[in-house]
Amino acid sequence: MREMLKSKIHRARVTQVDVDYEGSISIDVDLMEAADILPFEKVHVLDVDNGARFETYAIEGKRGSREIAINGAAARLAARGDTVIILSYASVPEEEARSHTPTIVHVDRNNEITRVGGNGRMKQELDSLFESKIIS
Repeated sequence: MREMLKSKIHRARVTQVDVDYEGSISIDVDLMEAADILPFEKVHVLDVDNGARFETYAIEGKRGSREIAINGAAARLAARGDTVIILSYASVPEEEARSHTPTIVHVDRNNEITRVGGNGRMKQELDSLFESKIIS
């Protein structure tokens, strides 16, 4: 087995920091679903602005809020407005590792999904996917 990048949310903006919260990173459910990150899954967070790197676990933020909130002690490692990269990993069997392709979720300055790499889905397809989930 090899530990491989499963997915990443690329260059998201931190919308909130809360040192008094009990820990974790709150991520808009839409972004979590696009990146295949589950609640309480371990993630690595890389702060592009200050170079900090830390691991924590993901919790669901409000759907559609575009929230990226750094909570607890990690809130001292980021500031509102910082650009971050959020990574998740998976153990992949050796025979699948060389052909493994991670999901890359690209977002704009407002944390709106612009593209999901690895599978070619564009924003319009994701919008219809999320709309159908809200309706059903």
